[in-house]
Amino acid sequence: MKKDTNKKISISTDKDAIKHFMTRGIEKIYPNDGFLKSRLESGEQLSMYLGIDPTGPTLHLGHSIALKKMAEFQKMGHKAILLIGDFTAQIGDPDKENVRKQLTREEVLENAKLYKEQASLFLDFDGPNAAELKYNSTWSDPMTFADVLNLASKMTVQQMMERDMFRKRLVEKKPIYIHEFMYPLMQGYDAVAMNVDGEIGGNDQTFNMLVGRTLMKDMLGKEKFVLPVKLLTDTSGSKMGKTTSNMLSFLDTPQEKFGKIMSWSDGMIIPGFELLTDVDLKEINNRLSSGENPRDIKMELASNVTQFYHGKDMAQKAQKAFVTQFQKQEIPENLPEVVINEELGIVEILKKTGLAKSNNEARRKITEGAVVLNGNKVKSISLKMSGGKLKKGDTVVLKLGRKIIKIKFK
Repeated sequence: MKKDTNKKISISTDKDAIKHFMTRGIEKIYPNDGFLKSRLESGEQLSMYLGIDPTGPTLHLGHSIALKKMAEFQKMGHKAILLIGDFTAQIGDPDKENVRKQLTREEVLENAKLYKEQASLFLDFDGPNAAELKYNSTWSDPMTFADVLNLASKMTVQQMMERDMFRKRLVEKKPIYIHEFMYPLMQGYDAVAMNVDGEIGGNDQTFNMLVGRTLMKDMLGKEKFVLPVKLLTDTSGSKMGKTTSNMLSFLDTPQEKFGKIMSWSDGMIIPGFELLTDVDLKEINNRLSSGENPRDIKMELASNVTQFYHGKDMAQKAQKAFVTQFQKQEIPENLPEVVINEELGIVEILKKTGLAKSNNEARRKITEGAVVLNGNKVKSISLKMSGGKLKKGDTVVLKLGRKIIKIKFK
């Protein structure tokens, strides 16, 4: 039976739904709360987009935060647009430290293959109010050099230098390439090309999203609302994403998702519930305040997230496997085994075995409580892993996140 795509869209102006949309997981609203509130209460269908550069072959948990908000927006009857940055990904969003490696068009398109399917866990791409999938090469590829120069005339060098990563590199006397200035311009132009009402993205994209707001005012005489969402970060402030070693991918197995979340520090429990679930935060705070074991609450978070992606049965199996492997301290078969025949500290062991990429990362993970030795969190970076209580022939199990190995002392 053919679907009726001409059905009139009902726009929800429910005050509770609007309040939830504007507050949970949202860091700030541009130009201001009142502007967005009035637009949402108007009953007019609004359009908002989320842009994702396909710089990796899968979406990750960081993307899910904005996708979840997009799903709320769509359920209220508004138009949701998922924009694949197949053009901007070839430029590369500037990094604080160094220029990003530029990708070929073939690499970008290969990376994007799963994005729509993965995003459909949140967005409805069918029906009368179907989410739209767009690619920014559609309007960026045909631009002439004159078009680009005209676009560049809308922003000043001083405005570009307001971006913290550019300022940081300038202070450290690291090069800033001209094409890196073009990235915010081309990303900002996406909003103009689509003539949208708003944009949502991670708070690390605030500068780029505000460039789009500036361009829309200049070129279309239109105000665009901007919603930077909070990022899920570890206790060191590092975001959980593809440029860090703590990414939780949509492609991770149920066991991997469950185990990675259980490796998070206790300080990530509240942000995890806020950004990844619809669970009442007041209830979680009360349970933590009353002295309930954070491990048990974190297990609920891991179960909630895993169930969303894989279903109840797979989440239960993942939890059972975790309890068996880590809580009951049953050592899984076929664990990688490393032989140590010298006295080394825990930091050196983590680096030597590849569980941590560097001594600094090892120290940070220990401080976060993410390193577990024989079922117990390692609390000191000064711990010696051989000598003393450990004798020749002893075997221990060392875990960092989802990585786990056996160490045998000789």
